[in-house]
Amino acid sequence: MTVDDKLIEKLAKLSSLEIEDSKKENLKSELADIINFVENLNEIDVSSIEATFNTVEGGTALREDISKQDLELSSHILKYAPKAEDGYFIVPKIIE
Repeated sequence: MTVDDKLIEKLAKLSSLEIEDSKKENLKSELADIINFVENLNEIDVSSIEATFNTVEGGTALREDISKQDLELSSHILKYAPKAEDGYFIVPKIIE
């Protein structure tokens, strides 16, 4: 994968960051080093090595999803909300 100005602009847009022109060359170099390192990892033959953990077998024990209502906690949280009404957060409309 080649790290060029087009990729830097795309990453800046996706991350909503403004990258100064003076820092773009250094960023391209650092990203290229990271990508090369990851590509080197892909070349390692690990077919004979058994996995040390597996999230499929055993995994995290599930707990029962039990809802509970804590009015004191709810009122405390809503007290610090920018806008709240009748026990609900008021948020700006984002879908027309």
